Amino acid sequence: MNYLGVGISPGNVPVYHHGTNPMVIERRVRIAELLLRCLICVLSVLAAILVGTDSQVKEIFSIQKKARFTDMKALVFLVVANGVAAAYSLVQVVRCVVSMVKGSVLVNKPLAWTIFSGDQAMAYLNVAAVGAAAQSAVFAKLGQTELQWMKICNMYGKFCNQVGEGISMAVLASVCMVLLSGTSAFTLFRLCGVKKAKGNSGW
Repeated sequence: MNYLGVGISPGNVPVYHHGTNPMVIERRVRIAELLLRCLICVLSVLAAILVGTDSQVKEIFSIQKKARFTDMKALVFLVVANGVAAAYSLVQVVRCVVSMVKGSVLVNKPLAWTIFSGDQAMAYLNVAAVGAAAQSAVFAKLGQTELQWMKICNMYGKFCNQVGEGISMAVLASVCMVLLSGTSAFTLFRLCGVKKAKGNSGW
């Protein structure tokens, strides 16, 4: 017989099938978490470097004008947010590697809450930064005739192209952060479920 993925041996001893073994599931979640955190770290660093090092000099009426990311507050926000995300992800990658090397797969409840809260904060921060940068990029590309804003990208093509590449990296990093938030939420609620089950078994 089979109840909720738990097989019953001839000796009436519960036997977990391989696909539903809690430790197997936990290891798969940990590997997925590690890969996502590595991706976020790399993509965030690339986004920060592409936008933060971007500049272009253009001569307008014999006056040289230099476009830099600091000219747009939204781009400054994007660089800072991705820098914070990269540093946070690096710390979490080290934690994941250390825990996997030590063989401690499960985490305690306070740590799970801390990781969950940190992942949520990073996801919200970077999604907001990407949204603000994307809006500014649209204005720079298309202009705004009602407000007499010029199409900046017509003059600073190289600058805009590199900013676009940086925003693309930031978008991918944000997607990974959203997925990671779901992973940390799964770990937290699963851990709470395990604690609750142990408490109920004591009755």
